[in-house]
Amino acid sequence: MKKTIQRFSVEYKRVLDEKGNIDQKLMPKISKEIIRFFYEKMVLSRRFDERAIKLQRQGRLGTYASVLGQEASQIGSALAMSRDDLAFPSYRESGVFIARGMPLHLLFSYWAGDERGMHTPKGVNVFPLSITVGVHPPHAVGAAMAFKYKKKKAATIVYFGDGATSKGDFHEAMNIAGTFKAPVVFLCQNNQYAISVPVKQQTAAETIAQKAIAYGFEGVQVDGNDVFGVYKATQDALNKARRGKGPTLIECFTYRRNDHTTSDDASKYRKPSEVTPWEEKDPLLRLQKYMKKNKIYSTDWDADVIKKADTLVNKAMVQAEAMPNKKPEEIIDHMFETLTPALKEQRTQLKEEAKRHGS
Repeated sequence: MKKTIQRFSVEYKRVLDEKGNIDQKLMPKISKEIIRFFYEKMVLSRRFDERAIKLQRQGRLGTYASVLGQEASQIGSALAMSRDDLAFPSYRESGVFIARGMPLHLLFSYWAGDERGMHTPKGVNVFPLSITVGVHPPHAVGAAMAFKYKKKKAATIVYFGDGATSKGDFHEAMNIAGTFKAPVVFLCQNNQYAISVPVKQQTAAETIAQKAIAYGFEGVQVDGNDVFGVYKATQDALNKARRGKGPTLIECFTYRRNDHTTSDDASKYRKPSEVTPWEEKDPLLRLQKYMKKNKIYSTDWDADVIKKADTLVNKAMVQAEAMPNKKPEEIIDHMFETLTPALKEQRTQLKEEAKRHGS
């Protein structure tokens, strides 16, 4: 006997195209003020990103992971969250922190090597950055299960890149989430490269989104440079999660236009001709075209948005560099809530070493 048990499909969603046109049937119900707010947050994210790279080149920040080209994926998804929702970022989510209201000076402080920068203020509801690739999805599922057990109408959202989908932690998290209908949204920013490895070498699957099928829940692919599309897909997924209908995997199909980090040289593994077409798909430019067509944009207003963003970024850097220096041994204090005996010993050793060197 031979029979078909089940058939599956993966939807591709796009609301705003590269020319600034929208699909009216898919367009979320948002006001002109909210659209301007989207644009303002995307501009702030980009200006922060540009300044961070310059500061790293000056030796004032450590290694930094650029957001350029992925602003729509980050701002669109983060602004779809409710106040009580909780985000779990990887190392490239500066835009998510900015959209959730993280003070910019703390972000600068973190990238300068100060762990105090990840002490997120109450109400921001973003976990610290996860530098290690793909290890944090289980944390997001655990928090989601806690929401479920406590009957809290909230969900979690976890961010990762295409490379993280090759990690066992990702698959374990997906399996648990699907089995227990955890209120979690998995958001993969498929920017086409895991450092120097192209996505075609990560998986034989046509999409990242279809990986959800194996775990019993929905996977969708959305144009990651379309802020309206990302917002709508994330909003739908979060609402579904809060209603107890389980998780969703969203694949934001986008592109990493800068180097993987400031310690990388992307010219070693990709040609400029590959990057150029994505410049024309720029998420900010696309939104700008829509706003012009709908008369909610002016050059004077845009100049004011950029000026305000630069002012915020400048003040934040001054504030970050004015933070009082910490003692060398205090780096140990951020490892665990309660230090282990081994860490206490290391802390003492650091303190004594610093004293010998006059630190």
